[in-house]
Order: sequence, then C-alpha cells, then structure tokens
Amino acid sequence: MRALVSVFDKTNVVPFVKGLVELGWEIISTGGTYDLLKDSDVPVIAVEEVTGFEEILDGRVKTLHPYIHGGILYRRGDENHEATIEEKGIRPIDMVINTLYPFEEAMNKPGATQASIIEMIDIGGPAMIRATAKNFKDTLIVTDPKDYDEVLEALQKDQNTVAFRQKMAQKAFALTSAYDQMIANYLLDEETSQSNLTLNYQHEETLRYGENPHQAADYYVTDDVPFTQLHGKALSYNNFNDMTACIDIVKEFEQPVCVAIKHMNPCGVAIGKDPLDAYLKAYEADSVSIFGGIIGFNRPVEEDVAQEMSQLFLEIIIAPSFTPEALEVLQKKKNLRLVTMDGLDEPAKAAKEIRQTIGGLLVQDKDVELFNEDELENVTDRPVSDEEMTDLIFAWKVAKHLNSNAVVLAKDGQTIGLGHGEVRRSWAVEKAVDRAIKDPAGAVLASDGFFFGDTIDILKEHGVKAVIQPGGSIQDPKVIEAAKEADMSLLMTHMRHFKH
Repeated sequence: MRALVSVFDKTNVVPFVKGLVELGWEIISTGGTYDLLKDSDVPVIAVEEVTGFEEILDGRVKTLHPYIHGGILYRRGDENHEATIEEKGIRPIDMVINTLYPFEEAMNKPGATQASIIEMIDIGGPAMIRATAKNFKDTLIVTDPKDYDEVLEALQKDQNTVAFRQKMAQKAFALTSAYDQMIANYLLDEETSQSNLTLNYQHEETLRYGENPHQAADYYVTDDVPFTQLHGKALSYNNFNDMTACIDIVKEFEQPVCVAIKHMNPCGVAIGKDPLDAYLKAYEADSVSIFGGIIGFNRPVEEDVAQEMSQLFLEIIIAPSFTPEALEVLQKKKNLRLVTMDGLDEPAKAAKEIRQTIGGLLVQDKDVELFNEDELENVTDRPVSDEEMTDLIFAWKVAKHLNSNAVVLAKDGQTIGLGHGEVRRSWAVEKAVDRAIKDPAGAVLASDGFFFGDTIDILKEHGVKAVIQPGGSIQDPKVIEAAKEADMSLLMTHMRHFKH
C-alpha cells in the first residue's frame, strides 16, 4: 500500500506518517513535506522518483502527472484499467494526505498584493484531493490533521471500509468547494459581486431542539468555533441567540461593561470602573428580569464579581477569561454555562447579515457604525455637559441593539429604563419612563429613530434634559422648537439604527 503525503499544515504529520510506516505503508512525498519527513528519519520517496520529472515553474507543477493521478484514479478490479496501468508502468496510490495552501490567510495578511494572494491558490492539492475522493471505493483521502488518529485507528482495526472512505470523501469535497468559493469571492469585482451567493458552513453540532421543543436545530460554523465553553451543559438554540445579542452590545464599549440579556433583549447594561461595579449597576437596572438570563463582560471575571453572580440563577456568563478563583466559585453551579471568547474588548468588524425571506435571502452589511462625529450636532441652545455626553453616547450604543421602536433612558453609565418593540415611539418612551428604576430627572434618552413633539412633552414632564436621536423627519423643525421651549439639549446623529 502506498500513500502520498503533501501538506502545507504540517501539524502532527510526522507521528501520523510514522504510524503508517509501522503498518507497512510506503510513503511518497513532495517539497517541504519530503524534507521534514526525511529529517525525521521517516522512510520516504520523493515524488520526482515516481514521475521521473522534477517540479517546475517555482513549484506550480509537482504532482500533476499521469503516474500520480493514474495511480489514484484507476478502478481496482477493472480489467481495462488494470491492463492500462500495467502497460504504462503506473503503481497504485491508495491514500492521499493533503492540506491546502492557506488562501484565506494570504488574503488577510497585511500588505498582501494580488500577486502574493494568487500565488496561494492551490492547484495540485485540490486536483489530488478530488481524484482520491472521487475514487473513494478504492482510495482514502485525508485533508484534516484532526482526522489523523481516527485514520490510524481505522487502519489498525481493519475498519478502512467503503463507508469510512465515503465519509472522508464527502469532507474532502466540502473542503474543495469552500476553497473554490473563497477564491471566486476574492476575484469578484463590483459589477459581478451581486450575481450569486454561495454559503459554505460545516456542521458542528446537533442541538437538543430549536427555539421550541418541537423544532429540530443544528449549529453550523464557517471555521473553528469562535468560543470555548469551560463549564455547564450543552448550549441550546436560544442560548446561541442570546449570546450573539450579548456579544454585539459588549463589543460596543471600551470601558468595563456588563450586559444582561433576556430573550435577545438587554434588561440591564452598565459601565463601571471594573467588572464588579458594572455588574452591580446592570443588576440594579432590572433585578427581576435578569433571573435566568445571560451576562457578558469585556474584562476578565474575578472572584469578587463571581461571588455576586453566584447568588443568582443565570444561564450563561461570557467573558474574555475567568480567574481560577472565579472558576472555583462559579463551577459549583452545575447548570451554569461558562464561556470564554477572544475580542470582546474590540469593536465589531464589518460583516454581512443574512436573513431568510419570501423565496430567498436578504443580505445586508452588519450595523457596526455608531455615527459620523462630523455630523453629530446639538440643534438646540442648551449646551451638553461632559457627563451628559458620556451618558448620551452610552445610551445610543445600547439603543442600536434594541428592537425598534426603541428608546433608552440612562444615567451615570447605567440603563434606568428601556422601551422597545413598540409600534408607536411615544409608547416606547412611556414604557421606559414608567419602568425606570430611578427618577428620570437629569437622565438622558436615546432613540433609534426620529420622533415627534409628543415625545418631547413626555420627557419634559419627567425632567429629562438631553436627547440623542437620528433626526430626518419633516417634523424636525417642530421637534427642535419644542425641545428649545423645554430647555432640552437635542443631539442629531443623522444615522438611524432600526433593528427588526
């Protein structure tokens, strides 16, 4: 039995190939992989010895040869195929181990040029992968270092069955499909970029159920799972949605922040001098709704805040990290899920959002902007204090993540009243005021869309002195006049943040 090994990602390839040699496999290899195996005292044959032809064109042509592809693709047991390879002097290749050039990494590398990126388009690798996968009834394709142990075990236990090889072939074709789509997307220009859409996701996990118990659900990923679960039972469909909503808000803030989420909506958000201070303020913002919710931080969780949270039933706590002392406290709660994730202290990156709609999909840019500072203006006579400006920006960041119509009452870096999901904006304001945990006097309000004069009347009645909203209504002059009469600061961002 012969295996051809040609890998860019050389993780664990040496022990894997040594395992193959112990099982009696003959090894063929190329370029850097050959050098690594040779230096590791692995018996290996250079591909040039098989083909009788050295690699050319700076390595662009190494394995594209009938002695390679013929050895992979011929049908074992087919008299014509057997006769052809015997006549041509072609020997069988029964397994190919290949990892592709990292095209995505090349695209994202700082200072990358089109020439450097194009050079990382793998040609020989996909050709060998597809050939081996096509002939899975006779040949085995291995494309992922994570599969090395499973492959060795299958070979050792005589479990290299057609079903096993078909499973590996399916994974291989999924890989080459995603790889080609990545290249195609890179080569799109502005004129053709909207012509088609292909999505490539890998199945990661079957969930217990979906939004409700009668709905089946699965979790798919584009690459590696971007978080680590340290403790607790498996995440549910609703947990994933709540975590996403929480992370989106957490990433808005540079200061230590705590975000409490229930049913994908915040019930309390606060910034503070440290995670404990932020948590206590977020808890105070709605100490009832937070029960059974999830909590997110953009700073490591230490023992002091862990002790406070341990007194409450929570579904999930997500943070950049947990100290050993915090873990010791929180892991006593067996049903609490503890999740870590990198980048929670960094702004959200540009991305696409996809939603299913009638007969197809809607695709839009993710709302990662806040406002253009050059366009932010105070359209009334009352100046805004530094403290008010801090609260206005805080409230604006929260408001963009509530379901419209949405408003946020905030004071001292804490949400004190939230109104969202209302069909009439004045109702959202009334809800926020009625549910405020503190006297709204001196608080600020953020609104995700423009409003009318009736909203100013409500805010004036309760002593709110500063408002931030997009503007853009034909009624703006009347609203501005009403705000002036109420001695209220009115900031317009000229950027709307509807969320549905």
